[in-house]
Amino acid sequence: HPENKKRLEPITFLDTPGHAAFSAMRARGANVTDLIVLVVAADDGIMPQTIECVNHAKASGASIIVAVNKCDLPAANPRRVREQMAEHGLAPDSADWGGDTLFVDVAAVKGEGIKKLLDAILLQAEFLELKANPDRRAVGNVVESGMEQGGPTATVLIRALIDEDGKRMKQAEPSYALKLLGLNGVPEAGDEFNVVDNEKAARDLAEERGVTAHKEKLEGRIAGVTLENIFDSIDAVSAKILKVIIKTDTQGSCEAIVESLRKIESDKVSLDVIHSAVGTVSESDVNLAASSQAVILGFHTRIDKGAPDIAKHHGVQIKQYKIIYELVDEVKAAMAGLLDPEEKQVVIGTAEVRQIFPLSKGGVVAGCMVTDGRINRSKVRVMRGDKELHAGKVGTLRRFKDNVDVVRSGMECGIRVDGFDDYQEGDVIETVTVEKIAATL
Repeated sequence: HPENKKRLEPITFLDTPGHAAFSAMRARGANVTDLIVLVVAADDGIMPQTIECVNHAKASGASIIVAVNKCDLPAANPRRVREQMAEHGLAPDSADWGGDTLFVDVAAVKGEGIKKLLDAILLQAEFLELKANPDRRAVGNVVESGMEQGGPTATVLIRALIDEDGKRMKQAEPSYALKLLGLNGVPEAGDEFNVVDNEKAARDLAEERGVTAHKEKLEGRIAGVTLENIFDSIDAVSAKILKVIIKTDTQGSCEAIVESLRKIESDKVSLDVIHSAVGTVSESDVNLAASSQAVILGFHTRIDKGAPDIAKHHGVQIKQYKIIYELVDEVKAAMAGLLDPEEKQVVIGTAEVRQIFPLSKGGVVAGCMVTDGRINRSKVRVMRGDKELHAGKVGTLRRFKDNVDVVRSGMECGIRVDGFDDYQEGDVIETVTVEKIAATL
């Protein structure tokens, strides 16, 4: 403690990623902590995620300390950071600014200012009288959960069995973050946990919460893992749908990936996350993908021994990723791949009608000068100004008395288009080809 060197005070940090996909994780962090240390780079200033964090912090009611990092860099401008934060309601607590938010300048790589930051945290905790009763029955929140070789695990606040160094613990005091073993399933990050009298009371409470959660989901009070709500405007009958199954190593990653996929916008194709969970890619995942024609996307997770053979048999694709950006980009590409390619007419040659020659057997031939590109025996359209008069195939293409296959720019020719004789001098005949272009979302 900065004012009492004989007192040792524990500080637990919950580090949440700055990537935009981890919005929900940052929101949970703000809701389960007493103090929020908002790290802002002195050379970059505030980012969209910074503003998001400020909003989460204000909503949670937690006190904020701003750590202005990278103050050792030549481009650092700590004052600019203070000005930007003041614009968002976090003015420094100095006489110059007249606010009530603690700002600490640090250079994390060099370790400069870190002790001052820790002192500020402890002094602020003392000022706010942040205390907990170590003798009451524990209540806390799940910070992260996952599936490991020993079964489901959860990192929780308040009480658990393994510390951050992997050591076995008999008990944990308030605010310690530890890993809990022995669960019969993977809990949701953010879930509350309670210490009760006995196992029966624990089962009863878990069953009661499970029924409540299921009822709320049926009533639509909480969002599911599918993305249908984003695509309400799409005709369900004609829409093209990419179905995916998400398996990850942790609940936080699973949540972040689904949230990132939720933000993919398209009025042409929809994305359906038919299942998302923590754990290895199992045979049941492959069977689900086979029956629903889905793709399995794994993130930092393993594939069970028998799953690849079943996947090969059913033609199910399993893709594994280590970076969220790559997963989201490939899903976007796959969604675009479901779309029919777009057709675009490209003009490869134009010819101007200079004279009209009636034929004795009926019909007319347009005497033309090729002004650009080439005219060949393919699809053409007859244009008068900006108006298309006719589209059809070239029936006759002559150069002098000879039938030819192509006439190039600067040459004269006679053209007869099947099904059209109503030429006027000055009309333009265009040779067109249809190109197929990959559709985009």
